Amino acid sequence: MRLTLLAAAAALFLTSTAAMAQKHYSFGYDQPHTTAYGIAGDTFAAKLSELSKGQMIIDQFPGAQLGQEPQMLQKIRTGDIDFIITSTANSATVAPESGVFSLHYLFRDEDHLVKSLADPRIIAAVRDMFAQKVEGAHVLALSTMGFRYMYGKKELHNVADIKGMKVRVQATATEDAIFPAYGAQTVHMPFGSVYTSLQTGVVDMAENGINVYEANKHYETAPIMSMTMHEANNSVVWVSDKTWNALSADQKSWVQAAADAVSTTVPRAALGLEHGSQAKLTKLGVKFVTDVDRSGFVKAATPFQDDQARALGPNALKLLDLVRSVK
Repeated sequence: MRLTLLAAAAALFLTSTAAMAQKHYSFGYDQPHTTAYGIAGDTFAAKLSELSKGQMIIDQFPGAQLGQEPQMLQKIRTGDIDFIITSTANSATVAPESGVFSLHYLFRDEDHLVKSLADPRIIAAVRDMFAQKVEGAHVLALSTMGFRYMYGKKELHNVADIKGMKVRVQATATEDAIFPAYGAQTVHMPFGSVYTSLQTGVVDMAENGINVYEANKHYETAPIMSMTMHEANNSVVWVSDKTWNALSADQKSWVQAAADAVSTTVPRAALGLEHGSQAKLTKLGVKFVTDVDRSGFVKAATPFQDDQARALGPNALKLLDLVRSVK
């Protein structure tokens, strides 16, 4: 009887010790869990739990529960959030040179996009760029949700069709330079305001990936998507320096390995989501304009690549050259 009680006490002690050793970390992003951001969150959480043997637990907060990306970029630098995913475009608010990834027609196709974001030289250059510009947090990994396309109530078949339209764009100097070259007017607003703005006519068009377009139901107010494929929907995984500095050497290696898993597995999975969303939305009656003549867009955008990268800074120029060199 005594041995049984001792065994039970020992088991309870071990269980309590294990529970006490567990630590939970917040992981925020502003898109629904059903998007590629959710895949990134799940991948990161599963790998970190595996490597830490269940001691490091990720609590995900999708759908802007912790704020839109600009707000989360503030909170992670103060240590109020442990990990976040943000687009490289929104990251330009704290490191303008990341706007280089918003250059139009920088990536030739899906294969070039995936290879570029997995290239160790590019990943290292991105980390170095953010390290030079941002205090309080740093970048762990680079990923993508695929390409961005334009959507509204009208079809775009060539660059002339967008002339005079008000387009909601991400708030980067790159977007503000390139869209007017197409003849469009740029409008900035938080992502959460896009649905209503399309509905009320505050903007004529918006642009994003297909899965994001589906997950946020933008097709309800903008039922036509034109496959301009003008820009990649790239993203970065951040960690707060407050969180990072509190980790042991082993824990840091686990966190980085989990982030590396995001870089290597999420891009292909994200493209799969894009293709699946297009098939689903087509069945719902969404019109996809697949015969867009991109030549006019490319002609207008290409001269801006070098000029914009040069204006952004040396890190942007370096990244532009690295992406172009990927075969």
